[in-house]
Amino acid sequence: MKSILKISSLLTLSLSAPAVLAADITELEKKARAEGKIYSVGMPDSWANWKDTWQDLSEQYGLVHQDTDMSSAQEIAKFAAEKDNATADMGDVGAAFGPIAVRQGVTQAYKPTTWEHIPDWAKDQDGHWMLGYTGTIAFIVNNELIHKAPTSWQDLLEGDYQVTVGDVGVAAQANSAILAAAFAQGGNESNIKPALDLFAELAKQGRLSPIDPNIANLEKGEVEMAILWDFNALNYRDQIDRSRFTVVIPSDGSLISGYATIINKYAKNPNAAKLAREYILSDAGQINLARGYARPIRSNITLPADVQEKLLPQEMYAVARPVADHDAWEKSTRTLSRQWQSAVLIHQQR
Repeated sequence: MKSILKISSLLTLSLSAPAVLAADITELEKKARAEGKIYSVGMPDSWANWKDTWQDLSEQYGLVHQDTDMSSAQEIAKFAAEKDNATADMGDVGAAFGPIAVRQGVTQAYKPTTWEHIPDWAKDQDGHWMLGYTGTIAFIVNNELIHKAPTSWQDLLEGDYQVTVGDVGVAAQANSAILAAAFAQGGNESNIKPALDLFAELAKQGRLSPIDPNIANLEKGEVEMAILWDFNALNYRDQIDRSRFTVVIPSDGSLISGYATIINKYAKNPNAAKLAREYILSDAGQINLARGYARPIRSNITLPADVQEKLLPQEMYAVARPVADHDAWEKSTRTLSRQWQSAVLIHQQR
């Protein structure tokens, strides 16, 4: 009974949610405890406050956790390459990579009890992937190096500072920055040329920085401005020095997307992975993510005041929109690395 009460308090169920018997949840918990461990990829402590989630799963269910950080594409490749010799149970991939993982046949489906509270645009209909949190493409600007912070994509073209975007074609964050710029410049999921033209112009000006936009490089002052998910930008700002950086959602358009959990088809600890997904999408798990500056995917979550204060004003998000055509964006991402090389980086190498 104690176990049932614990999981009932963990998961906020409604009459509209899928019927899940307490005995079923209790059985899942029992199996997860027996496995006793969970190995993740792309879910490090420092990203979206995964630290608190892993700590809660350890304290409440006895799960020993280990993560190997890697990009979305690398996660899927790892699942596919290892198959029955799997060393990872679950991962967290950019939204565009969820369908790719399903197409490659490396996932297993599991719908959590909060399934009905996840927007349709943010989940696979069969439960192979679902967003746990949203991110919106933002600018982070070093106030000590740039005296007039850009607030729009158009502003970038008129500056004299280095612009850092990351590993386009590989990292979901960098790919999403390209789509956000395309939205702002009149493009869409199947037409990213306006964004490529913008970055090509930056490359021609010698203003496209190859430096990785991580927290260490920001702290050392090696990044003048970077294009990141809002949760990463806010987290880095507050960890380093809140007064040193300005974080804004570009006023002429942005992308709201997010990251989705995928459970490895070949997982050695599948029940621990399913229980982790349950927790991530519970009230407590969603609030944990918000403490890491990631906005919960569930709209029926009430955030504590101290958590709400860490986030950007809601009005900044009026210009952000989600992917409308997942198939078109998936097709574009498949050729993005090549397009980035031929349309943008070629100008940097001259």
